[in-house]
Amino acid sequence: MISLQFLLTAFVVVLAPGTGVIYTLALGLGRGRRAAIWAALGCTIGILPHLIAATLGLAAVLHSSALLFQGVKIAGVLYLLYLAWQMLKSDGALSVSAARPDPQPGITIAKRGALINILNPKLSIFFLALMPPFLSGSAATATQEMMILGTIFMGMTFAVFALYGLFAAQARSLILGSEAVVKWLNRSFAAIFAALALRLAMERA
Repeated sequence: MISLQFLLTAFVVVLAPGTGVIYTLALGLGRGRRAAIWAALGCTIGILPHLIAATLGLAAVLHSSALLFQGVKIAGVLYLLYLAWQMLKSDGALSVSAARPDPQPGITIAKRGALINILNPKLSIFFLALMPPFLSGSAATATQEMMILGTIFMGMTFAVFALYGLFAAQARSLILGSEAVVKWLNRSFAAIFAALALRLAMERA
């Protein structure tokens, strides 16, 4: 069940930059290592509802109901646009600044990260597509196997995201000396969040 093929597939999926990675990079760059770890933790926790939904078959209901899918998708789009706005505001919660920012509660950072994944309806169908080929085929153990594989996937997500964030935090002191660079970074992150919102808006159930 826990094959090398599964581990490699999961690693490639986790490594690919997505909304969670961008969020973790932004927090690491803007607020340092502690914030990056909390961001990675929040994004990882946000996977859990989708894993449970896929295991219980609720994901199929979500994707068979156009209205429900659209509702979750619209909420996700609006949230990504909100994050883009927070990058552009000089006092925004996500804005990158050369000055040492005021500390934010770790739980607040984690909640934002969790919402990024919770409001992405494509994650549940991703689990429905990724996990079954790696199951043993026994109906009696399918639920247990899904949860085991999902837990491994979440562990890999946290580790990779944390490394992304720590790298960004390490680079903070090297690239934030210029006000022009700071403005460019904020606008770039905002544009990426907006582009991700647009991509999500175009998704179909």
